[in-house]
Amino acid sequence: MVAATLVALVSLIPLGFIVMVAAGSGWDETVRLVFRPKVGELLLNTLWLELITLPLSIVLGVTLAWLTERTDLRGAGLWAGLMVAPLGVPAFVQSYAWSSAFPSFHGLAGAVAIALISYFPFVYLPVAAQLRRLDPALEDNAASLGLRPLAVFMRVVLPQLRLSICAGALLVGLHLLGEYGLFVLMRYDTFATAIVDQFQSVYDGPAANLLGGVLVLCCVVLLGGEAVLRGDRRYARIGSGSARRAVPAPLGHWLVPSLLLLTAVAAVALGVTFVTLGRWLWFGGAAVWKLDQIGAALGQTALYALLAGLVATALAMPMAWIAVRSPGRWQRLLEAGHLYVGALPGIIVALALVAITVRVALPLYQTVATLVVAYALIFLPRALTGLRSSIAQVPVELERAAMNLGRSPVASVWQVTMRLAFPGIAASILMVALGAANELTATLMLAPNGTRTLATKFWALTSELDYAAAAPYAVLLIVVSMPLTLLLRRQSNRAIGQ
Repeated sequence: MVAATLVALVSLIPLGFIVMVAAGSGWDETVRLVFRPKVGELLLNTLWLELITLPLSIVLGVTLAWLTERTDLRGAGLWAGLMVAPLGVPAFVQSYAWSSAFPSFHGLAGAVAIALISYFPFVYLPVAAQLRRLDPALEDNAASLGLRPLAVFMRVVLPQLRLSICAGALLVGLHLLGEYGLFVLMRYDTFATAIVDQFQSVYDGPAANLLGGVLVLCCVVLLGGEAVLRGDRRYARIGSGSARRAVPAPLGHWLVPSLLLLTAVAAVALGVTFVTLGRWLWFGGAAVWKLDQIGAALGQTALYALLAGLVATALAMPMAWIAVRSPGRWQRLLEAGHLYVGALPGIIVALALVAITVRVALPLYQTVATLVVAYALIFLPRALTGLRSSIAQVPVELERAAMNLGRSPVASVWQVTMRLAFPGIAASILMVALGAANELTATLMLAPNGTRTLATKFWALTSELDYAAAAPYAVLLIVVSMPLTLLLRRQSNRAIGQ
């Protein structure tokens, strides 16, 4: 509880920064800046984006997970890898590819489409892992009582997927609130794009910070809805039955539509981006491969991503354990303190850390430590939701049995729970590393002088409309992310010893 409280207090720094700015601006100025037509327009845009993208992400993620994990689909492993692969393509790279190939593709439709193909793996991955761990005996019993396959899925399987669906949907929703590059290229105004525009025009202006406050309120609503839907039911059981593989369901006449769906998703989520990048690389030729600059950016990206993954997972561990083992009102408040920061644009987190370091800890200003802390705060929800789902699968009775055999409570958690939850821990590290490798706005503000990551170099070149020179950095962003994505898939498979 002490550790989780300390992490929650640190994560509240950006919110405290916004409150401080609001207090310094005065009540009249705050009301004038918040209650204006532009804010209403941004709120409506964000609402449409969430209401359309979230249900589509859930339906697509659950459908694809069922096809690859519970049917007799041939090449299911290959298809599963292709469904996870979009995580390795940064959302702003997807937007870059689609806007280059189809310049008229923008607005709400473009924003929803790119967000869907970029973020549906956040739902697919935990649902697929959960499907492999469900007890098929429950489904067999339901079928023996006369329920048809669809009824078995809706009444037996789907309720058991609630935790995984909520975790994935929460990540999608938070990314929709905080994403910047995707929506700029799709020319769709959100709070994140408006905040960055405000800061670029008036550095550290009150209007941008107060928009960040409205964004925090949106996050609170999202977190409250997820908490209500998730509930506090038990999802673990003792015994080997939960690890037994289910008999694959025959697709029959649904085989061809299923293959068409999988092919279409892979082509839309990966094909357009790869074709566009190949086209720009062809136009640029060998001259765009400046190996000295590219090598430096690649090394710094890999180092910062790994550090961010380790730090964020360590910070999220106490809260994840408490959320599963000892839920309550205070615990839910602490959990919200961990999660809300994921909805803030990186520039808000960055400016809050700039204010703190300049006023309190000047030696930390524009250092690697500050940048890694910013990454850890921004991607803390990724680590927490992944750890929470993994720990929930470990029965508390195993910890108690270890204590009855003479282990201390700490030793029981470390030697039993953490070992069994290790695939989820590794997955959380990888999820954070994926995000940190692709993070843009916070890196631009907090990185030490001379730092050039793949994301910042790519963005600088695309801002200059030098798409050919930007293509190598986009390719390397994918090359760096893909192994992490494959490892993430592998760790997920280890959940049942595959």
